Amino acid sequence: MPELPEVEAARRAIEEHCVGKKIKRSVVADDAKVIEGVPPSDFEASLLGKTILAAHRKGKNMWLQLDSPPFPSFQFGMAGAIYIKGVAVTKYKRSAVKDTDKWPSKYSKIFIELDDGLELSFTDKRRFAKVRLLKDPATVPPISELGPDALLEPMTIDEFINSLSNRKTSIKALLLDQSYISGIGNWIADEVLYQARIHPQQIAATLSKESCNTLHKCIKEVIEKAIEVGADSSQFPDNWIFHSREKKPGKAFVDGKKIEFINAGGRTTGYVPEVQKLSEKQAAKALGKPRKQPTSQRIKHNDNEDDDDDNDFDADDDTDDVDQQGKKTSDNGKLNKRSSGRGRGNRPLAKRKSNESDHDTDDNENDRYEEKMTWKSSKKNPNKVEKMAKQKVETSQKGQQSKKRAK
Repeated sequence: MPELPEVEAARRAIEEHCVGKKIKRSVVADDAKVIEGVPPSDFEASLLGKTILAAHRKGKNMWLQLDSPPFPSFQFGMAGAIYIKGVAVTKYKRSAVKDTDKWPSKYSKIFIELDDGLELSFTDKRRFAKVRLLKDPATVPPISELGPDALLEPMTIDEFINSLSNRKTSIKALLLDQSYISGIGNWIADEVLYQARIHPQQIAATLSKESCNTLHKCIKEVIEKAIEVGADSSQFPDNWIFHSREKKPGKAFVDGKKIEFINAGGRTTGYVPEVQKLSEKQAAKALGKPRKQPTSQRIKHNDNEDDDDDNDFDADDDTDDVDQQGKKTSDNGKLNKRSSGRGRGNRPLAKRKSNESDHDTDDNENDRYEEKMTWKSSKKNPNKVEKMAKQKVETSQKGQQSKKRAK
């Protein structure tokens, strides 16, 4: 998130409400992580007095064409969003800017006021977006490195089948590769694979011609439907896996079928084992191949996870919110505490009984423990062995003297 439909919705909103209007004022945030390579004052000066002629998009990138270069380009990242004051533009979870928030939002990276009084803002709460000022955005990275746009430049079915024929990676990983097809992110990939009844870890080159045809059709249908409803997820069809992707394992279902969560293509992936199965050949190969981790490794599913392409990361929702100047904030004004990891350090010895009958047993356990620790220490630092042996002898002598006095 955001993926092709969300960025296309933003592009269409700008095209409908902003094209033909002159930029009267702009405010660019002093945030070098998001505003790339240009001081805020220079960025503002380059926009002032320019007229917006068009809004373009490729994949998950958008740029504004002004009456003269350079042009502002937006790579939305995990939470980038376009807001137009008084205009309904698709909202999605990670953007998290509410209608009741101060305008422009404290997360605004570029604010623009047009000559008719209309105001728009590009916000980024998570600071994974990139805003650039470029002479010709389509001819330089990252846009120049993108594959064909999934909506505007779809492959023919023959091109699609041929492109898969020599790909020895999983189909999910391939769909996420923006140099192969641009605009498909984690949620679209999961959706089209579910609708096509294809296992996300199926090797692309092993897909049957029938499966290739079905997948090609599903990519088109899912993207077009999402755009048709303005990328408003509440209007997505009920039989889409999308609605259950953020539920906990064991509580996620679609059409009465259980959704499992695995790692595929390096991303958290929702799929339905009942209808999305590996081919018999690949399944048998996976079972017989020795490996440290199973191919379909179950992973903990984060309720707040959207898994966008910038590194799910994600990089996940415990990341502190960051305002225009890059200062960390949170809803309650406190830093978020992270739970510590569970290390496998040496466990303390259990408390021993004080009965005399247990002394011999305890002494033997101590001896074995000390011998074990001496051996481990000798591997790490041989110089400690002699010192530890000496301490053991001294301890034994003191114990004997105590027993004599007791008698």
